[in-house]
Amino acid sequence: MADGAPRGRRREPLALKDIVLMVVLGVVFGFLYWALVQAWNGLAVLMGPAGDLAQHVLLGGWLLVAPVALAIIRRPGVGILAEVIASVVEVVFLGSPVGPLLVVAALLQGLGSEIPFALGRYRRFGWGRFAASGLLGATLVFAWSAFRFGWYGQDVLVLRLVLQAVSGVVLGGLLAKVVVDALHRTGVLDGFAIGRAAAAGRPVLERRAG
Repeated sequence: MADGAPRGRRREPLALKDIVLMVVLGVVFGFLYWALVQAWNGLAVLMGPAGDLAQHVLLGGWLLVAPVALAIIRRPGVGILAEVIASVVEVVFLGSPVGPLLVVAALLQGLGSEIPFALGRYRRFGWGRFAASGLLGATLVFAWSAFRFGWYGQDVLVLRLVLQAVSGVVLGGLLAKVVVDALHRTGVLDGFAIGRAAAAGRPVLERRAG
């Protein structure tokens, strides 16, 4: 199992409490993502002629729920599903102007964010792993956005990519680790994989990068 069971043992299905937590995280972050859209609009006004780049500065904020859910539950697919749930909340309940295509972006964000943890067999949760999660989530959704909005061929294409990549690492990766650490210190996660890993005497969040 991802939380320390011997390798080769068949994974058990997600427990009900894991599913409930994943859904709760998706819903909560769906509302937070909607609030982030309002911040995006305000920042776009403040940036004036460069307001088009505001979304790139904040992009990483829309990547948070995947690494948070993965670090707590430590099971395949949890990051992707949490992102999709958050996007459905935005579209169905909060009327996101992006519409159903937001779900496609969420799939890419979740997939990119989850890959680094999957490569670590859901056992590695160091700073480097979180940073790689934010970076890959941001770059995958950038490729999709560049196609949708016709960014390819623009002079500012590289600037857009750099802004999204940095935002992904800082807001979607490193901030996610800070959030997970803070939640874990409260003790509310002791019944989940992250708590069982700690109880087994292993570092909950490994000190070495990656």
